[in-house]
Amino acid sequence: MFHNILVAVDGSADAEEALAQAIDLAESERTRLTLMTGTPKLPSVAYGGLSAGASAEFAAGAESWSESMLRSALERVPADVPVTTVLTRDPIRPALIEQISRGHHDLVVMGSRGRGAVRAAVLGSVSHYVLHHSPVPVLIVHAERNADATSRGESAPALNHDRDQVGSGASSAACMGTPAAA
Repeated sequence: MFHNILVAVDGSADAEEALAQAIDLAESERTRLTLMTGTPKLPSVAYGGLSAGASAEFAAGAESWSESMLRSALERVPADVPVTTVLTRDPIRPALIEQISRGHHDLVVMGSRGRGAVRAAVLGSVSHYVLHHSPVPVLIVHAERNADATSRGESAPALNHDRDQVGSGASSAACMGTPAAA
């Protein structure tokens, strides 16, 4: 069904669970994975108080952190699953959408930070942005829900709609669907 899955990794628990689910899909469907992350940037207002040296030091540390995170994610992928990595220095939202087209991906798998509706509206959400701008289906994973269900001895649902992401109420473990029209 899927041939080329894009996985957004950012070191969060949700992204770690998203990677685990993407690996399971890749193994069962014999598909390719692309792991992608962005280099964190300081907000432009923060640069006003930093010296050039401190700013350069932050940038080097952020780049190193991103590379390390990609290496760690790559190590989790079994040897028989074809995988590539992408590290972008561009803003992550449009970079993910661009990568979908450039890489001919047919599914995006990513974690959700689990922000409430108000915080997501004010601060924005990468997963929400991708869900509404992606030309391909998006699977959004909530690690907290999966961990809670597992600790109670329940199996967590695998591919249910995340109603919070599509605007109709309570959330569940994951979301897979077609994006809303832009």
